[in-house]
Amino acid sequence: MQTGDVTTPFGRRSMSLALVRRQMAIKDPDHNTRIDKWKVFRDVCEARERLGLQDRALAVLDALLTFYPHGELDWSRLLVVFPSNAQLSVRAHGITESTLRRQLAALVEAGLILRRDSPNGKRYAHRSRDGEVEQAYGFDLTPLLARAHELAQIAQDVAAERTRLRRTKEALTICRRDVRKLISAAVEEGAPGNWGQVEAVYVDILARLPRYPEKGQLELALDEMQLLRAEILNILEMQLKSENMNGNAVQNDRYIQNSNTESIYELEPSSEKEQGGNPEDERQAKSEANGGTKAKPEPIKTFPLGMVLRACPQIADYGPGGRIENWRELMKAAVVVRSMLGVSPSAYEEACSAMGPENAAVAMASILERSNFITSAGGYLRDLTRRSERGEFSLGPMLMALMKVNDPGNRRTA
Repeated sequence: MQTGDVTTPFGRRSMSLALVRRQMAIKDPDHNTRIDKWKVFRDVCEARERLGLQDRALAVLDALLTFYPHGELDWSRLLVVFPSNAQLSVRAHGITESTLRRQLAALVEAGLILRRDSPNGKRYAHRSRDGEVEQAYGFDLTPLLARAHELAQIAQDVAAERTRLRRTKEALTICRRDVRKLISAAVEEGAPGNWGQVEAVYVDILARLPRYPEKGQLELALDEMQLLRAEILNILEMQLKSENMNGNAVQNDRYIQNSNTESIYELEPSSEKEQGGNPEDERQAKSEANGGTKAKPEPIKTFPLGMVLRACPQIADYGPGGRIENWRELMKAAVVVRSMLGVSPSAYEEACSAMGPENAAVAMASILERSNFITSAGGYLRDLTRRSERGEFSLGPMLMALMKVNDPGNRRTA
């Protein structure tokens, strides 16, 4: 069998070091290895885009495999086929000779076949007296056998990625439907809220999706759409609870952030003076309205960790090894950031009590992203804590705005 030899192409076709490496890579094979040739072909079809092949290249490879007389590629057998261009063209569904040459070159470049050129460039075989092929010049299928395991792994990866892409599309479709119908129901039934602005955020998310989005673009859109759905449900839930307690609908316009990224700092004031009143007076008034009892703070939902890290990438620098892989590591990084920004332990403990430890860590990550615009990180956190206790603060709009600011596509076009 011909293996382990480095041969150069006939005629004007040039030799390259990449071709030398590919030929040397099949040296010293395991002679017990064998694989069904059509299984390898199916794996190549699955991995076509990763290998940089066109559909017609697959048709040519299919034709080459039909000239191999055995069902399995086997190291103990000669793996060189030697059809003429005319024969190949017929079995490749009649493609032209120029196209055939291009696709053969593509298969060689992809490392799936090797040329074994004769002295005069013709394809033929030397046979023994018994008619057995002893030596042949043509196309060597040895790389398919040598790379069978690698090609199978690539095919599995491509299939898994396709499944993830399909499921992401399905999830985005369902989430879009939910948001669309929730907005319509709120508008038709006259629920208080700036639903026109909610609609604008919804449209903006969809407008940034290209016609043929990649997986990362779909995942980002899904994260933002899920966040918007959570905020809509949060608004409606707060209204229902407020109506049950007081019989009055509460305006919740503040829960939807303007899609303009320049308004990111309009969500919460950074000091008590900017609120236009004394927070203690407001709490006292609310307490009296509720019969002298303190209103129970509304729970704030925890957002997906991946979404938080996309919105607040700087926090990862303070995690173990410069990265964050779970919520525990995020909370540890938040403690480091708290100390660095001069936030007192008591202020952070109050935030954890009001928001929950996970959301308090998210708040610290958000403050870190905006630290250049915040005079007192400790005062800012205490302000968010008080607003959270009154049910007047949500992390969702802040994260959504930060995601838009830190989106790589936005930074490229800025």
